[in-house]
Amino acid sequence: MPTQVLMPELGESVEEATVTRWLKHEGDKITEFEPLLEVNTDKVDTEIPSPAAGVVLKILIPENTTVHKGQLLAWIGQPGETLTDSAAPIHPSTPNAAPDPASHPADPAPAAPRPGRDPNLGFISPLVARMASEHQLDLTQISGTGQGGRITKRDLEMYLAAGKPITPPATVPVVVPPVPPTHPAPVPPPTPTPSQKQPAPLPPVALPGEIVPHTNIRRAIAEHMVMSKRTSPHVTTVMEADMSAVTAHRAAQKAAFARDGVNLTFTPYLIAAIVAAAKAYPIVNASWSDAGVVLHREINVGMATALEQDGLIVPVIKNADSLSLLGLARTVNDLSNRARGRQLKPDEVKGGTITLTNHGTSGSLFATPIINQPQCAILGAGMIQKRVVVVSDGISDNIAIRPMVYLSLTFDHRILDGATADYFLGTVKKTLETWKLLPT
Repeated sequence: MPTQVLMPELGESVEEATVTRWLKHEGDKITEFEPLLEVNTDKVDTEIPSPAAGVVLKILIPENTTVHKGQLLAWIGQPGETLTDSAAPIHPSTPNAAPDPASHPADPAPAAPRPGRDPNLGFISPLVARMASEHQLDLTQISGTGQGGRITKRDLEMYLAAGKPITPPATVPVVVPPVPPTHPAPVPPPTPTPSQKQPAPLPPVALPGEIVPHTNIRRAIAEHMVMSKRTSPHVTTVMEADMSAVTAHRAAQKAAFARDGVNLTFTPYLIAAIVAAAKAYPIVNASWSDAGVVLHREINVGMATALEQDGLIVPVIKNADSLSLLGLARTVNDLSNRARGRQLKPDEVKGGTITLTNHGTSGSLFATPIINQPQCAILGAGMIQKRVVVVSDGISDNIAIRPMVYLSLTFDHRILDGATADYFLGTVKKTLETWKLLPT
């Protein structure tokens, strides 16, 4: 019997994904668990393995099509095997299939768009339709960023996060008869001066050049960055730390970690320092809400990871405060390797409470990163560089060459004031500078 390839559940909150690329074609041989296709959800690219060995008998979903968990994607069978009428999908219909009006009685007009294809909006998924109904949103007022302009869950979340007004239900206008004026008509306002006039919109710039289409990841990054700057007032504070203690510790422990199969970089030290500071100042490990500041019980540190020309992604180290330096290093290795191999699961880029961006790995000395919403703060670490500094032993001052790093903390000024942000960053600095006093 042929084997069905169904869209798996990629996470508790993941309802839909987009088929971005088929790695095999009809007639190709495939082994069990060999990657069959790639799908994209939010900004995570994930490979879907084949549930059986054999050949690809039939591909049902074309590339750049949105699918839902449990939806039939393809059939796997044996060489020479053909599909019969008995090999029918588990699900008789999918959200991508247009409903047959002859097989269903007429329904009353729904409050929100039904799943299927709207002549004006295109495909509307059940999740988007439900969210639009719950929030009373007029989908004609929302621009879609999905394939072909499709409105996605992300578009609705961005629209709501921007504080857009909810479209009110239509009401019958009340006509009030005019009241005769009891005084002379008001004098029209004076014509605004040239300085008061609104500037005319600039015409689009038409310059010769190549158009590079946006990838799903680049669109998601752009939307998230714009939303973050629009959501919270960003403030950045900067300190520099002497990394002599960390550098010496790393040099002494690197070989031992390598014997355990772990590459010890500076990133685990920075994450451990963030954890120590978050324990000392929990207000930084928080999020804003209208009801009050939400203090997160878990310390889940996001780790910005570059994907070369494809942008970046932020896998999350869950419960980072429960891990030793070895545990942090092993987790950093695993997440960063799978991020670059497009093997992260959607849940592994969610739930972060504070973020680290180690931009120094590319040679940057100083940066003012953008907050990863809905978090309160993001720590940027520049390149560790030997510099001439003045050191003091409490009695005299001396000039020395030390490995120094600039640390920048960008924070949400709605939640933190400068003093608390500086206390937090000072704790990060002290943790790094006194590492020899801490266990491994």
